[in-house]
Amino acid sequence: MPDNGSTIIDSASRYNILDIINKGLAYAIIAAGLLSVIFIFWGGFTFILSGGAEDKIKQAVGTIRYAIIGLIITIFAVVIVGLVGRFFGLDIIRYINFNDVIQNIQSLTEGLGNSSGGSSNSLGS
Repeated sequence: MPDNGSTIIDSASRYNILDIINKGLAYAIIAAGLLSVIFIFWGGFTFILSGGAEDKIKQAVGTIRYAIIGLIITIFAVVIVGLVGRFFGLDIIRYINFNDVIQNIQSLTEGLGNSSGGSSNSLGS
């Protein structure tokens, strides 16, 4: 049974530096997009639950406004990073797929789950 250090190193050694950069940028863009959507919903709930209080309404509208600006910036970031990435030989657009992100996270944590003594294949593949 391998120890935790060797499984993490083995998992990390399968990727070269360009894959690590591509995946890191893809995960950052996905996280930014998801956070923008979450804050849009949060601002909507705050607006609904404001009860007509003007200061709460202003705060909710500000949250929605900045979340939409963040979403627009995220969309522009995908376009800009895609163009700049092609110039430098990076292909980040192929990594921006939620199912692939989940699969990559499961493959990286697979070694950690096996060392806990229990069966970790119950997540389904």
